[in-house]
Amino acid sequence: MSTKQKTIKNSISLNGVGLHTGEKATVTFKTAPENHGFVFQRIDLDGKPTIKADCDLVVDTSRGTTIEQNGARVYTTEHLLAAAYGLEIDNLIIEIDGPEVPILDGSARFFLQALKDAGIEDQEAEKDYFVIEENITYEDLDRMTEMLAVPQDEFRLTVMVDYNSPTLGTQHAHMYHLGEFEENISMCRTFVFLRELEFLAKNNLIKGGDLDNAIVLVDHIPPQEKLDEIAELLGKPKIAVTDTGVLNNLKLHFQDEPARHKLLDIVGDLALVGRPIKGHILAARPGHKGNIDFARIIKAEIKKREKASPKFDLTSEPIHDINSIEKILPHRYPMLLVDKIIELSDSHVVGVKNVTMNEQFFQGHFPGAPVMPGVLMVEAMAQTGGILALSTVPDPENYLTYFVKIDKVKFKQKVIPGDVLIFRLDLLQPIRRGMVLMAAKAYVNGKVVVEGELMAQIVKEK
Repeated sequence: MSTKQKTIKNSISLNGVGLHTGEKATVTFKTAPENHGFVFQRIDLDGKPTIKADCDLVVDTSRGTTIEQNGARVYTTEHLLAAAYGLEIDNLIIEIDGPEVPILDGSARFFLQALKDAGIEDQEAEKDYFVIEENITYEDLDRMTEMLAVPQDEFRLTVMVDYNSPTLGTQHAHMYHLGEFEENISMCRTFVFLRELEFLAKNNLIKGGDLDNAIVLVDHIPPQEKLDEIAELLGKPKIAVTDTGVLNNLKLHFQDEPARHKLLDIVGDLALVGRPIKGHILAARPGHKGNIDFARIIKAEIKKREKASPKFDLTSEPIHDINSIEKILPHRYPMLLVDKIIELSDSHVVGVKNVTMNEQFFQGHFPGAPVMPGVLMVEAMAQTGGILALSTVPDPENYLTYFVKIDKVKFKQKVIPGDVLIFRLDLLQPIRRGMVLMAAKAYVNGKVVVEGELMAQIVKEK
């Protein structure tokens, strides 16, 4: 399975009527660059303001999810975003010439098909997953909503709905991985109880509602006068109900289609976290408010983790010890400043330097109060990055690495004998023509002591 970010190859449009506003709108999906995320653009408004798909920008969850930014709103984002997330797309520009995403048939399938027709392609950057490492919980006692995220190596969802209705009953739905979304979830339509229609209509909602874009469930039969009143509020022909169940004998795609649609809504609302998730989400009686509250909790956890220092296992078997490092790097004592490499991937490396009183430079650098020179810490980070760069060639012993640029370097804390320096370097862009740009940080006891951006070039010896 590809872990590269994805966007679409070509622009594509579809149009329809908004469920709640009743206004027509055309949605156009467009290619977006790496690390762009999902961004809406209201092209019908002056200045064509953009609205980022972000749970912190949600301003309303009344029967749908509404986001607002730069003085502009977009209503009912969840089905469209579920389609994009379900196809594992990361970056999209979503132009819209009206206030609300079209409801279409009340599911995500037409958005999903349009995105597939546009063509999905990998980008160079890696996906930035948020991996659930510890249980995350949420509870809304008023709505009896409970949500729980637990560790899992892919995105998984389990949903239970129970509306105390003999017609709907208690339903469960699950999605073991995103590969199931298209076939098992995307076509599942939104639903409403007949008894709710009057309230929704009187509260200026479902202006675009129709029996073709929602499942209407009947759990008790109201008097015909009440049905006539509801039909008039909705501007629809007469409604006739002869039995409980699904209005107009609409055929369900699945027996548990309402529960599967609630699962679809969660996918769309969690897309507002802004990063793909690896974890198992369990939800009981979910709704848009709970989904967004939970998305905000996850986003807060992401921010907390970003501020925290990464965890390194210094007891693990090194990928490269000092002997194999000497086979890769040309440096030798006293200028070989990396003792071992404990992590190495296509895009990052972690190295370790044990700082001892026996270091040659301590003899002359503040000998009465020894401090490791900052330039040598930068050199040590560069050597660690050199291991990452040289791991991309089959014969690293025949290459040298040279500094090209040092930028944004900050020294935050002194390093003294007895400290263990841990260097982490991450590629900021793919290596091209031997040029390597890396974000570098050095840690002591979990605190950043120096950071910066380093650019180097790998050159083959003649």
